[in-house]
Amino acid sequence: MIRGKRGVWPGFLSAVAILCLVLLAMLAVAQATHLHSNDTDADHCQLCIVMHTVIPAAIAAAVIVVVQLGASTPQADPIVIALEPQVRLFIRPPPASC
Repeated sequence: MIRGKRGVWPGFLSAVAILCLVLLAMLAVAQATHLHSNDTDADHCQLCIVMHTVIPAAIAAAVIVVVQLGASTPQADPIVIALEPQVRLFIRPPPASC
């Protein structure tokens, strides 16, 4: 059913992709601009609930894309800390009266 490059399928896919991007932009504007009169209203707002549940999936998708692209993370320089051996026979100093 998938036609060649001259068929309807590539045009349909690009139209669906553009529609999804427009809807995503509209939802992002709606999320960024809407306000609640008090903090407890956000617990029952359907828009807030949906937008906050999508965040972990979006982060996971971004991580998958970065890993598949083979992006390397910068190597951190090792920090060498020279520790002197400390001998502690007591957990606190003796009383001041001694």
